[in-house]
Amino acid sequence: MLKKSRIRSKPEEVIQKIEKRLDHLRALCAELFEREETITLEIGCGHGHFLTEYAKAHPKSKCIGIDLLTGRIERALRKKEKIQKKNLYFLKAEALEFLWVIPEKIQIETYFLLFPDPWPKRRHHKNRLLDFDFLSLAAKKSVVSCPFYFRTDHADYFEWGREAFVNHPDWELRAKVNWPFERASVFQEKADSYQSLVAIKVNPTKTKETPEQALSESP
Repeated sequence: MLKKSRIRSKPEEVIQKIEKRLDHLRALCAELFEREETITLEIGCGHGHFLTEYAKAHPKSKCIGIDLLTGRIERALRKKEKIQKKNLYFLKAEALEFLWVIPEKIQIETYFLLFPDPWPKRRHHKNRLLDFDFLSLAAKKSVVSCPFYFRTDHADYFEWGREAFVNHPDWELRAKVNWPFERASVFQEKADSYQSLVAIKVNPTKTKETPEQALSESP
């Protein structure tokens, strides 16, 4: 159950919808994760272009792509059906909610966040994914030395993300880490230019926020 003290401003029906989504995700994860294992996670997988090719090139990695839009997931699933790869999965899910419900036996070995919504208006900055609470939960759910690959064509969001990693005790920017795999998504193909960074999980999480509290702050 979510702590309603942290979401007092949300109507009861919104709380119920969140809890319903969590129950649905728990059921999906129970089917998806039958044993202890590590996974590669792409947050905001879009139509699945990048992760489909990544899964083909990394057959030993269990690759999960999540996105909020049903249409995108449907198109990604059609790509999966064409290549028939058993290490590739796509789910409709919000990032914080997915990380919150995955079993403790599951750990993330690699994160990809490619061209997320930058929420450019100042009043919407609170909706940006990369913040302290999210990075705390991401660290808690990942293996030591887990890389986090972030790419965006929005200069302000890139600086926002860079500062978020710099100011978090569990992550460290690595200037000399090569990008592990290249496959341009629809979003990347439309971008005139973009910036990339890599951060590495360096020590156990020290956040004072629980995953439940972090989730309750999500939009």
